[in-house]
Amino acid sequence: MLRQVSEVTDQVGEVAKFLNPERLDGYMSTGIAMGTKVLIALVIFIIGSWIAKKVKNGITKMAKKSPQLDETLFNFLGSIARWVIMAFVFIAILGQFGVETTSIVALLGAAGLAVGLALQGAMSNLAAGVMLMVFRPYKIGDFVDAGGHFGNVEDITLFTTDMQTFDNQKIIIPNGKIWGEKIVNHSHHAVRGVDMRFNIAYDDDVEKARKVISKVFADHPHIKQDPAPFIEVETLSERSVEILVRPFTDGAHYFDVIYSVPELVKAALGKAGMSTPYPSQKIIMVKE
Repeated sequence: MLRQVSEVTDQVGEVAKFLNPERLDGYMSTGIAMGTKVLIALVIFIIGSWIAKKVKNGITKMAKKSPQLDETLFNFLGSIARWVIMAFVFIAILGQFGVETTSIVALLGAAGLAVGLALQGAMSNLAAGVMLMVFRPYKIGDFVDAGGHFGNVEDITLFTTDMQTFDNQKIIIPNGKIWGEKIVNHSHHAVRGVDMRFNIAYDDDVEKARKVISKVFADHPHIKQDPAPFIEVETLSERSVEILVRPFTDGAHYFDVIYSVPELVKAALGKAGMSTPYPSQKIIMVKE
């Protein structure tokens, strides 16, 4: 019985210690401090999320205001800006709870460096893709000569450019192989000049040949008369007179002209009595 009374007395003493006003003040102060930190962290998260969303939407809207800016690029940049802001928000929240943020920032920097070195090739293609989308040397639907390939641009992403060749092959070229090299955009200008060369014999009349070629150009459905076609003698070679011609046509008909005109000109020159010189050798045998 005495033992039970002693145990009850001890329990009452423990409760009394717990209900000690000084301890209660300490617990209350700790609780208020922790609650304040949680509240501040919550406010930081809400405000940071709102700012990150506004920044992302602002960057995205920049592309919509101008058709010359690529929407895919600005969506990507907006997402990057949002996550960078949120990273600082989380670091600020951890700082509210006494976590040493300096080491975390250093760790993130080291991790970013390691990832950057591991993905050096991918980052190079990404940087080239950003430059292609900012400066836009070509767009989807253009015929270009880039990265050692010629074809119709089907798609432009941050890492690659997709082309369709004339023999109906799909080629995926890393943007790093394109940016920094020569890019020829055959579709940039609405009207294109088509350079071709034709040879006539020295005995043929140059002015007559010019009129025959001009007639072919005038009858061709895709060759423009304004600007006027260029037809002039370029070179006097060993065997022939070389005439440089440059008719102008819409970019969409460039290949129609370059692949149809030579046959038409050859037939017209032959019909006019002019021969097309070709390499030949004359052998003189002396009989002793």
